[in-house]
Amino acid sequence: MTHTRIAYLPMPTYPEPVEDAAISAAIGFAGALNCALDVTAFSVDLPRLSSGLGDWLIDVPGIVATAEKNSKAECQRLQELVEAATNAAGVRLHFATRNIILGGALEASATEARSYDLALVPWSTKTEAVQDLAEALVFGSGRPTVLVPPGTKAAPLTHVAVAWDGSHVAARALWDVLPLLAEGGKISVLTAVDDKPTAGRDLAGALTARLERHGIKAAAVDVVLGGQTIGDALQRAALASGAGLMAMGGYGHSRLRDFILGGATKGVIDKLQLPVLLSH
Repeated sequence: MTHTRIAYLPMPTYPEPVEDAAISAAIGFAGALNCALDVTAFSVDLPRLSSGLGDWLIDVPGIVATAEKNSKAECQRLQELVEAATNAAGVRLHFATRNIILGGALEASATEARSYDLALVPWSTKTEAVQDLAEALVFGSGRPTVLVPPGTKAAPLTHVAVAWDGSHVAARALWDVLPLLAEGGKISVLTAVDDKPTAGRDLAGALTARLERHGIKAAAVDVVLGGQTIGDALQRAALASGAGLMAMGGYGHSRLRDFILGGATKGVIDKLQLPVLLSH
């Protein structure tokens, strides 16, 4: 039985919009994966707060109304941008807008993402709202989340890399990325040999042997840090192997908006160099 793969792309508009170049890259990436795309743009409903005597000096209601108006206008602009980009990429689109109370877009995005094959996040280190969105999706949706940096080339995934340490989150990332791999594609199994006591060719070798039994071409790749951060070393190894995406476990937890990440995950998202699939 075959099904249509659908990617979900949520876009907040407050307090800052998503970077256009990253949106275009995410749409092209969806097309390369043969995904239909469901996009939700969130406008914001801000609370009406009075500052008492300060209202005589600062027009708080006016500032709130302007921010809400700008958020709704950004939704309209995003719809035009997305429709043009999906038409150019040949991606089937469903676009929706939702008006959400301040702070509600994160939970709404995680909830909506649960009924999709994967979620896409147009990545930008300049936009805190996007980083909050990634956190909400990785830890709240139960679905694989792909961070797509600007400049990502739209090409079928004939080669992916998996950051492998034998953990349950790494296993989830592995099996989440396999459906995205093009027929006849290859997997590079990346293992940091000087990072953890369990690391080494035996760990990667066992996985590659099992993948080969599944009929999947796989190769073990030793990653030596050599003074690099684990995040940089993994991404450099993925790019050097020719991979178009790296899958890894989303280490850490989210509680009361406190995003605590393991060194590898944080090192990757702090300096994203290629699309990265995170599973938790």
